[in-house]
Amino acid sequence: MLSDGTLEATLLTLKLATFVTLILLILGTPLAWWLAHTRSWFRIPLSAIILLPFVLPPSVLGFYLLLAMGPQGLIGRLCAFLNLESLAFSFNGLVVASLVHSLPFMLQPLHNSFLSLGQRPLEVAATLGSSPRDSFCSVVVPLCSRGFFSGIIMTFAHTIGEFGVVLMIGGNIANKTRVLSTQVYDLVESMAYEEAHVLSSMLLLFSFVVMAIMQFLQIKDREINSPRR
Repeated sequence: MLSDGTLEATLLTLKLATFVTLILLILGTPLAWWLAHTRSWFRIPLSAIILLPFVLPPSVLGFYLLLAMGPQGLIGRLCAFLNLESLAFSFNGLVVASLVHSLPFMLQPLHNSFLSLGQRPLEVAATLGSSPRDSFCSVVVPLCSRGFFSGIIMTFAHTIGEFGVVLMIGGNIANKTRVLSTQVYDLVESMAYEEAHVLSSMLLLFSFVVMAIMQFLQIKDREINSPRR
């Protein structure tokens, strides 16, 4: 039986993951498209910065985000100047931190999908009188649907599993910033091993399903792209 605290953490986690996934889908799509087609030298350092969360310890990223959101940080001072609530130790802060931490998981599948598409389908659409906007909606989106689906799934799952960043930024406040990963931590610390086991098993099953879906998509892509004999 799950406690009220676990149910509240579940709802908050789903809310956070949904917000982050939708925002990154909107922001990551044009960014991935630009990176896939630009020849600017700036794409290399920008890509390196975006992909840092792949190798940077979450606690380090969370520490610098906390400094930036604190009273003396750039973001903290901007919020104070605009009379906005401080992002540190708030749900909005979790959203901002998760956007930074999960961006590569949305960007990478989209970027790879756009690169594999090439220019030929767009050139054909242009010769038929299709505008760039219409070409993207009617050609790019359907042909790159696996990339979009992979980005959405990976971003949602990664946001649910975040621990270090959300703990640094959110502070694990009940009913405000406590998500599933930090709830497991609290249950173990309070020696509520039975509930911790149930919750951990649910997260383990969820992670397994996500990875199974990703493997299935990769196999399908190889079957489609491999030359037929």
